[in-house]
Amino acid sequence: MTSLAFAMPAEIVDPSVVAPPGDLYSNEPPMESYQHLVQMLLLLESLELFWKERTDFFAAGNLTIYFSPRQLKSESFRGPDFFVVLGTERRPRKSWAVWEEDGRYPNVIVEVLSDSTEDIDRGIKKQVYQDVFRTPDYFWFHPETLELSGFHLVDGQYEPLTPDASGRLWSAQLELFLGVEEGQLRFFTPEGALVPAGKELAQRAESAEQRAESAEQRAESAEQRAGSAEQRASRLAERLRELGVDPETLK
Repeated sequence: MTSLAFAMPAEIVDPSVVAPPGDLYSNEPPMESYQHLVQMLLLLESLELFWKERTDFFAAGNLTIYFSPRQLKSESFRGPDFFVVLGTERRPRKSWAVWEEDGRYPNVIVEVLSDSTEDIDRGIKKQVYQDVFRTPDYFWFHPETLELSGFHLVDGQYEPLTPDASGRLWSAQLELFLGVEEGQLRFFTPEGALVPAGKELAQRAESAEQRAESAEQRAESAEQRAGSAEQRASRLAERLRELGVDPETLK
């Protein structure tokens, strides 16, 4: 069988020319636990569904952000558990290379804490997100202790966010609240409604279908009762005629 592959002629390859990396693969290790994975996917899925009509953002989880001034994959990179970049094209990416994205950094970052990573998330990463990324909104959440903290960049420094009466924190960038619901970090609308994930949307659709079926059954029952009443009235009228009484005179 003839192969369709071919090699580039050696004479036109200059080994001294190194093209700057662009579409790099993510270099992030697996999530700390299944619980961490579920939390990251929950944030990603719910936001993607909530913003399904929008085309001006990129959201990802456990994806490497490369930000080396020399455009090197081997230096200056971080991998937030969840991040959102606004004002960019909504399309799949293998990683986020800042130099390939008009110098954009995340607008929002969420780290899911664990015993092995929380010191880094509270320390080095927070410092990098503040001083280098200049990410306006930074949150961390511990799925075991349910600790939720958030910070907003003010004059180059992270200032702690104050929870509302429900214990939720406002993200000015997303224009959504972040709060704990049934042991998980979730998004909430400004009005306080839960931003649903796929499972909740499926449950809502199922409930709506069940309500529609119940309404249809009630309509059928009402129609059957009306038919039965009409039949009884017809039989009564016929019986009156047999007795010599005109039913019309009784109206």
